[in-house]
Amino acid sequence: MVGSPADPAAFKSYFIRQVIWPIAFVILAVLLAASLGLYWSTSKSDEVALVRQTEAVTLAIRGSASQLAHEQGSIADWEPLIDQMQQRPLDKAWLDFEIGGWLEDVFQHHATLIFGGDDKVLYSYRSVRAPPESRLDRIVADLLPLIGAMQTYPTSNGQDRQPSSPASGLPSQFEMREGADIYLIAGHPAAVSIQPIGRGAKDRAPGTATIVSIRFLDEPYLAGLGRSRQIDGLRFSASSALQPGEASTAFEDQQGRSIGFFLWRPDLPGTTILMFIGPLSAGLAALLLVVMGWLVRSLWRSGRQLSNTVVDLQASEAQAQHLAFHDVLTGLPNRALFYDRLDQALARARRGQPCAILALDLDRFKQVNDSLGHTAGDALIREFVVRLNGLVRSGDTVARLGGDEFFILLCDTSRQEYVANLCDRILAAVSQPFNLIGHQVYVGVSIGVALIPEAGLDRGDLVRKADIALYRAKREGKGQFRIFTPSMDDSVKLRAELEDDLRRAIQAGDQMQVYYQTEMAPDGNTVLGLEALLRWQHPVRGAIFPDQFIPLAEETGLITPLSEFVLQNACRMASRWPDIFIAVNLSAVQFRTAGLAERFIDIAACANCDPHRIELEITESVLVEKDDVARSILEKLRAAGFRIALDDFGTGYSSLSYLRQFKVDKIKIDRSFVRNLGHDTEASAIVASVVTLGHAMGLTVTAEGVETRDQQRLLSAAGCNELQGYYFSTPMPEAEMNALLETRWERPDFAA
Repeated sequence: MVGSPADPAAFKSYFIRQVIWPIAFVILAVLLAASLGLYWSTSKSDEVALVRQTEAVTLAIRGSASQLAHEQGSIADWEPLIDQMQQRPLDKAWLDFEIGGWLEDVFQHHATLIFGGDDKVLYSYRSVRAPPESRLDRIVADLLPLIGAMQTYPTSNGQDRQPSSPASGLPSQFEMREGADIYLIAGHPAAVSIQPIGRGAKDRAPGTATIVSIRFLDEPYLAGLGRSRQIDGLRFSASSALQPGEASTAFEDQQGRSIGFFLWRPDLPGTTILMFIGPLSAGLAALLLVVMGWLVRSLWRSGRQLSNTVVDLQASEAQAQHLAFHDVLTGLPNRALFYDRLDQALARARRGQPCAILALDLDRFKQVNDSLGHTAGDALIREFVVRLNGLVRSGDTVARLGGDEFFILLCDTSRQEYVANLCDRILAAVSQPFNLIGHQVYVGVSIGVALIPEAGLDRGDLVRKADIALYRAKREGKGQFRIFTPSMDDSVKLRAELEDDLRRAIQAGDQMQVYYQTEMAPDGNTVLGLEALLRWQHPVRGAIFPDQFIPLAEETGLITPLSEFVLQNACRMASRWPDIFIAVNLSAVQFRTAGLAERFIDIAACANCDPHRIELEITESVLVEKDDVARSILEKLRAAGFRIALDDFGTGYSSLSYLRQFKVDKIKIDRSFVRNLGHDTEASAIVASVVTLGHAMGLTVTAEGVETRDQQRLLSAAGCNELQGYYFSTPMPEAEMNALLETRWERPDFAA
């Protein structure tokens, strides 16, 4: 109900109580309730609107000072200006063109001044558009107290203090604080920004020169500010006297001194509604009193719903704007916002402000997703972002372009040493373990760097070059950074050419050839087996070594047909020499191929080769990166009769643990330990330990890289079961190996 009945004791007669007073009360109550409700709602709406507009005016005026400081900051740390401050006399023509004139033309600054450490004006520039009363002498007189208030120097107790007066002598080590606010300059309100020159230059000590920028808040500027912020009739007055329909807010500077009043014509929605509904309600009051009471209440409810709807729409619009330029998972800028900021940085780079972009990619991120799930992967991404944000400067941009692909834009960095140092710090931060849903995870990061303008000024080309440097970092071992050089671009083109040539070579079938190297008994006389090694004889480039084309084959998926080609030849060789085994290398990439075990079993069966005669050599990376998958494939291959050898044993960090988890038949000691035998006691101890470990686990132990008689003798004495190296034979084609094998069996003392 909009009203309530009066006290019955007030009525003096039955008629009055039963007829007149109830009717009069209802009428008065309805009118009063409708009037008060309409008045209260409109007044409250006006009050809320006035508070919002007062805040908007304050933010707009204060924001003009912040905007001025932001615009001035691009000059205060500009290297050419810092260098100019070291010269005497100053080049005023240069300063007029590059500083004062530029700030006026680009940002409409009315005045630019540079003060020395003794508060003397080293340079001044005043726009013709400044107020006529704002002579330079009046400007300087009003600025000196502001500059003095921002000068500090350290005292013996470690606290900064200000000098007694702006003109007092200051020690050479005084410092300037930065400041921007609204002040009264030459009798006019003005946005003033004071910044020390060179404070942000990382490779220079800050000097004592100070740059001051002024933008007078004159009528044209306030009119434009009002239009941009939808503030009607924004103006300044030294007094609080208002014209009809105006509102005002008082302003003080940072020292608490009164500046004056900013006035405007507020938009009062409540008053507008009242002016519209009041006359209409009065004209219809006699006929529609009761109906109008309900309509006012309905209007009130509708107004509240409409207000809530507007708020919801504004929130949705703000969220949509944010999502359009930010990554949902991390809140970082997305590709669109990163490209926009990169374009701005390139514009500054064309004016002599170098910058750099870093392309980052997490190593072993897919392993985390596969083993722990996408929830853990998302948590890893968020924690990685936290670590990145803790390393970069506030003016730099960290962006996520998708998945585990990140870019960092380093603005205004002229030193390559800073970029390298940042990369080192990122690598160190990511090397620390990540705690994800109860698991401790170790990942790494690879970084590619493109320096601007050295790498160019085209956005798309720069991103491509950063990706090329990132690819080089990954290809050379991951967990490191590489800075783009033109030679990398050449290597990418060469890689593309080699990939095309490799595909044609596989299709042609006449360029690939399998070579064999012997694996000997410890006495050096008996051939126990052969290792099959792939060679590529290019018709134009000549011999291309495996370390050049095998990684390319792994990246492009061509390793599978190459491996099957080697296995087919090895099976044929094993059929000819039934008393020896043939070893074939397997790539870690092949363990991502479905049906690997079944395909190898079929190849051996088609060649009528006993799988026991084939030894498959794998590296520890197969076991580390694909635990469950690798175990399943290896179990199928061993069950079919293939022997499994662990190559390059001793170079990984988890060799011993994986020997217990995975069943292998042989371990091959890496050539790096064999090379130092007889010269390094540590190498001898490692070889002896590996042999003891292998025999204790019932494994065959093979030593690779045997090149001298002394190495053969020491390895034989240590208990190695098999020896392999150039001392016995170099890799050779099948025909030559067949001839060598026939000779060795005819002359058992060949290696004596």
